[in-house]
Amino acid sequence: MQKGNIGVTTENIFPVIKKFLYSDHEIFLREIVSNAIDATQKLKTLQLKGDFKGEPGDLTIHIGLDKKAGTITVSDKGIGMTAEEIEKYINQIAFSGANDFLEKYKDDANAIIGHFGLGFYSAFMVSKRVEIVTRSYKEDAKPVHWSCEGNPEFTMKECEKEERGTDIILHIDDDCKEFLEESKLSELLNKYCRFLPVPIAFGKKKEWKDGKQVETDEDNIINDTTPLWTRTPSELKDEDYKKFYRELYPMADEPLFWIHLNVDYPFHLTGVLYFPRVKNSIELQRNKIQLFCNQVFVTDQVEGIVPDFLTLLHGVIDSPDIPLNVSRSYLQSDANVKKISSYITKKVSDRLQSIFKDNRKEFEEKWDNLKIFINYGMLTEEDFYEKAEKYALLKDTNDKYFTFEEYKTLIKDNQTDKDGNLVYLYAGNKQEQYTWIEAAESKGYSVLLMDGQLDVAVISMLERKFEKCRFSRVDADVIDRLIVKEEPEKKELDADKRFCLSHMFESQMPKQEKTEFHVETASLGETAAPVMITQSEYMRRMKEMAQIQAGMGFYGEMPDMYTVVVNADHPLVKGVMESEEKECAAQLKTLLDENDALRVRKEELEAAHKDKKDEEIPIPEKEEKETATKRMDAIRHEREEILAGFASKNNTVHQLIDLALLQNGMLKGEALAHFVQRSVEMIK
Repeated sequence: MQKGNIGVTTENIFPVIKKFLYSDHEIFLREIVSNAIDATQKLKTLQLKGDFKGEPGDLTIHIGLDKKAGTITVSDKGIGMTAEEIEKYINQIAFSGANDFLEKYKDDANAIIGHFGLGFYSAFMVSKRVEIVTRSYKEDAKPVHWSCEGNPEFTMKECEKEERGTDIILHIDDDCKEFLEESKLSELLNKYCRFLPVPIAFGKKKEWKDGKQVETDEDNIINDTTPLWTRTPSELKDEDYKKFYRELYPMADEPLFWIHLNVDYPFHLTGVLYFPRVKNSIELQRNKIQLFCNQVFVTDQVEGIVPDFLTLLHGVIDSPDIPLNVSRSYLQSDANVKKISSYITKKVSDRLQSIFKDNRKEFEEKWDNLKIFINYGMLTEEDFYEKAEKYALLKDTNDKYFTFEEYKTLIKDNQTDKDGNLVYLYAGNKQEQYTWIEAAESKGYSVLLMDGQLDVAVISMLERKFEKCRFSRVDADVIDRLIVKEEPEKKELDADKRFCLSHMFESQMPKQEKTEFHVETASLGETAAPVMITQSEYMRRMKEMAQIQAGMGFYGEMPDMYTVVVNADHPLVKGVMESEEKECAAQLKTLLDENDALRVRKEELEAAHKDKKDEEIPIPEKEEKETATKRMDAIRHEREEILAGFASKNNTVHQLIDLALLQNGMLKGEALAHFVQRSVEMIK
């Protein structure tokens, strides 16, 4: 029997392994099973090269669980190890057993890369003692038993073992007993080992008999050794891809379509990426791509391998050329990764382009589900935008689809304003903005439907990309002011009537939290709506961007600011003004006459004081001017109170305001109940 210390450079590497070297304790099973796979595939390679003359026999890897003994055993019938190889590959952590092997069989390296050394030591994350019982494939090799209790000391001696291969026996530590549960071990095997290339058996298959589950004599094989992505696309049918998708994501809807990746140069990459049907937020859809290395599951955190916008896709990527750290858990950035990322982007774009070109009808039918991927890609990857602008679509409120160029051609004659800007009108909600859409279409304008969760960012991007254009939501202003073809003819009320009309309506606007209303009058014609509520395109867009973009939170905290446009030409508004003149004329005339007299006197005093220094102005005149100013302010306040008093009792004012609020989805609760009651009374 040999005793010794493991050759490591630190006094005791085991605490480091247990706490820091591996990010997640559960990957011990992946590492030990992966080593068994490596040993088995090396045997196959040796047989092909003629260096192994014997019969390989059944190469199934067996996982054994003995809860009573507190052990997990991983057994393979691979190449095994001699005492010298244990000394080199296990006792000397700094060496990798793959190096010598790959040098000899470098032409087959991609299929047989081994991960001896530190991968094996992940066993000590969960074990208080680890044993190796192994017998090399080499003739006359003697079986060896190695044992270590999680410190640099080990024992190694000859033992009895009839068959070629290796048994790794893990004596599970007291603080890791959950790994001795059959359900937990099944979960880990399904996560990390379900697609490994060598059959893996965990216990026996079970069947129902006499109302309970009983074990059969048949091995329970837990993995598919030839998963779909390893097969040739020409031998696969659509149903094969759909079936595999259901295996990966049992609860998901059927995918839109898929892309089979298969490249050998300048790197090795296989996989299948699916475009899912997206129902809710972006974040909920991430981390659905599984990364494998030679069919060993590595991670579903694929940022860096897959461009950010394609992390929304589902599926599998498998590449031995993606560099991994010592635990295979985290990706490292290097040139190969960047090449792979560019390749995946190109393959996705080529697939989208081919569907668009070969079957535009199918592409349009899938656009509402596809747009989040394509829009996200155009927003985050300049190279992708340059490809996608040829097949990205805009959808109008009549469910017609256009490429960017097609839509520009459609609207350029009718939707160019007096300054030569092409105006893209859009709606964020077809039902809520129906009236504005109808008004725009009555002018012969086309309105886009931009109701996606990224559309506010897409709009800003397109304004930068397109020449001389701007996007305006149809409810951002009255339609005649959204696309101004020529300078409008000035047709306004006099200042006093504007004051009266705007204040009557402004005084009756509801007080809503974080909401401000500004009232203005306009002459829009008798057929236009009497009162409309619009929201500044800039402020509304900034608030929407604040919801999806970091660093813009202050916009989200600002109040919603609306413009209430009162149409002075509408008969109902004219009726309000006539009623106000009849009821308030006498009171207001007295105030206006007094105000005019004060204004004239104030102007006289200002003219007299124009070229004088302050100390040259007589104090009585200063006081007279100050008194006039205060009285004029008081008169304004009195006028406002008179107008507000009239408006508060005028049902037409309230009805017109409530109709405008209702149209914008802003009339709720008690205010809505009052509106309904008032409407009934006015109909009587």
